[in-house]
Amino acid sequence: MTRSLNKVIIIGNLGRDPEMRYTANGKPITTFSVATSRTWVTSDGERREATEWFNVVAWNNLAEICNQFLRKGSRVYVEGHLQTRHWEDDKGCRHYRTELVANEMLILDNRSRNESASFDEDEDEGPDLPF
Repeated sequence: MTRSLNKVIIIGNLGRDPEMRYTANGKPITTFSVATSRTWVTSDGERREATEWFNVVAWNNLAEICNQFLRKGSRVYVEGHLQTRHWEDDKGCRHYRTELVANEMLILDNRSRNESASFDEDEDEGPDLPF
């Protein structure tokens, strides 16, 4: 069997406040958008910039943390995988949406705005051990 990889890492700023809701089973889910920018110089020496927007989805404990600590403009590191979902609307039109499903988030804002912290969906919340 061949291996494959679906891993995405972005660093950018939130474009809107996170929105948290719950599934029918009571699982928390938080969505937000993150803008990343890149700059380059054209062959004519002109400086250009492009912004790419990512739709981010966080589940469970990470969803609650994102909703509690992130705000529009927050600078974040997000790690996860890309997932495309599809649905049909009432008129039978098929829609697609590609999202970054987060499994790790690190707040990069300076400490005066938010305490810098790292949150990992798989993190064990047990006691700190001395080794």
